[in-house]
Amino acid sequence: MNVYSTMLLVTALTALFCVCESYTIRSSVSWAVTGDAAEEELDTHSDEAPAVLVDNIGIWKQSYPSSVYREGAEKKPEQISKGEDVSSASRVFSYRMEEVKVPSSIPTPPPPHEETARVARYMAHQGDWGLLSTLSTLEQIRGLPFGNIFSVSDGPADNSTGVPYFYVTPMDNTVTDLRSFPFASLTFSEAEGDFCRKQVYDPEDPRCARLTLTGKMVEVGPEELDFAKEAMFSRHPVMKKWPPGHQWFFMKMVLQQVWLQDWFGGVSVVPLEEYFKATPF
Repeated sequence: MNVYSTMLLVTALTALFCVCESYTIRSSVSWAVTGDAAEEELDTHSDEAPAVLVDNIGIWKQSYPSSVYREGAEKKPEQISKGEDVSSASRVFSYRMEEVKVPSSIPTPPPPHEETARVARYMAHQGDWGLLSTLSTLEQIRGLPFGNIFSVSDGPADNSTGVPYFYVTPMDNTVTDLRSFPFASLTFSEAEGDFCRKQVYDPEDPRCARLTLTGKMVEVGPEELDFAKEAMFSRHPVMKKWPPGHQWFFMKMVLQQVWLQDWFGGVSVVPLEEYFKATPF
């Protein structure tokens, strides 16, 4: 290799390392930081989720390094001008997963597939998110099915109810759909966890259970509001920091049908009485 080629290689490697130094990698979260802040981020951890800002394009806008939000920080997020350079990597909205405690009482593997009511309750409690399907009010697909991912909780880790709760905003198309037609289906897959992956089951394999809850979506009343908050915020603590300007409120699903496939030979429609009597533990 001649001297010129060697110089080009050294220059390229130097540029690569300079770019890499601009990022801090966490166990479950990464965000972009620049300059002196990089060393500070490596040594200090914030327990607070990054703030999120809103624009006129969508619900979420870029978040900023956690150091921006620390108590006593000289520069607040709202003081950052549009002209300042914020890496595109920081557009990822994220938070430290260490804040979410995995319920130790949830068994692994799941209950025996013959106990369909228990399997259904297990999935409803274990699932942190699901696919909520509504009849769309969007002009282009009005009246057609529309699916949207939602974070859910059927109660705190030690208090499963079997009733899915939601934290929603009127800015979401799904909420608009529900105000037009309040019935929906919520689907969970056991592929969300590690069980199917460890068993090398395809998500469509009947042994990788699928649960669909169908019912009427209603706003949570004042008498149940405290429990809804505990249910959602204990499982999804970052929600407490979501921008209040979105007018967030709580909904729950009043169940009408529990549909489960958890083994070969067809599906089970679990009677509601059996479903609510069963426990996921």
